[in-house]
Amino acid sequence: MDVGSRSFAQADVNRSLSPEVKRGFLRDMYRIRRFEQAALKAYNAGKMGGFLHLYTGQESVAVATISLLGENDHIVTAYRDHGHALSVGMGMGECMAEFFGKATGCSKGKGGSMHLFAPDKNYWGGHGIVAGQTPLGLGIAYALKYKGVPGCCLCYLGDGAVNQGAYHESLNLASLMSLPVIYVIENNGYSMGTSLARSSAFKQTLAQRAEGYNIPWEYASGEDIYEMRAKTRAAIDRAHEESRPTVLEIATYRYYGHSVADANARKYRTPEEIEHYKTYHDPLLLWQKRLIDEGLLTPEEAEALDLEARAEADEAARFADESPFPVEADIFADVYSEVDHPGADGPHGTHFFN
Repeated sequence: MDVGSRSFAQADVNRSLSPEVKRGFLRDMYRIRRFEQAALKAYNAGKMGGFLHLYTGQESVAVATISLLGENDHIVTAYRDHGHALSVGMGMGECMAEFFGKATGCSKGKGGSMHLFAPDKNYWGGHGIVAGQTPLGLGIAYALKYKGVPGCCLCYLGDGAVNQGAYHESLNLASLMSLPVIYVIENNGYSMGTSLARSSAFKQTLAQRAEGYNIPWEYASGEDIYEMRAKTRAAIDRAHEESRPTVLEIATYRYYGHSVADANARKYRTPEEIEHYKTYHDPLLLWQKRLIDEGLLTPEEAEALDLEARAEADEAARFADESPFPVEADIFADVYSEVDHPGADGPHGTHFFN
């Protein structure tokens, strides 16, 4: 452990962590890892259609950042949304069933893997349009400020989204209107299949672009939960106390392709590169080792957490497989609120299917 890592471990936000909570971070990362493996197995068996963007290798980012949120804090993310969904407390069963397109899914089988939603947990979903979630995160932050609620919105995006106009327009408004939004760039090094060096122009980091909008920014390693928590805490405090935005870039790595359908995943990067990250930079193994070094975990306890996560993921796949598909009569439900819940305003609108 280097000096910087030790200092982050001693930050107030981390020094107060109980051994149980620290072990819980490892459990949560195991749950995401095994859930994704079960999903990949089901996808390859033809159990689901559409796309599947696995979060394997990036688990620590969602676990660390979301662990800091309170009742007035919100989340919106992109299509690689499974890890965030499980981190906010969504069940594996409802998420896996959504992948399968089943009625028991969190979006009633109509969204698929890219569109997991849990409004009751302030989780406003994954979104399939690149950077399409960035103005939505801005809007959530605006609503919080407008209502005088001391909260914030964590808006996650990938390194491929930072060049989209919607993101830059959002940064401009976030600064002008002083809104409590935190843009978390999960930089896994490849915009679909294009390396960062070939896709984006920048000086030091992608987050540094925020200087052009007079927005504070920070860069963190996705391998260090202590560092991510310390820097996310500072951004959340800024949002809560000053109603100011932040851009937080986190360096991470995905083990699989952009999606499971990415046929060139082992061509635009070498198999040796992927194995190097798995061996030396795996966030799950690094956190597990740190807990063992701190005397908070034994190898046997780590194995038990892993087995528990595997069993839960297998049960989620069984639940999804045995769940019913949506009925045809519900095809127009959940399209317009006015149709599902008739009120005074409903008769004044025109709906395309009426």
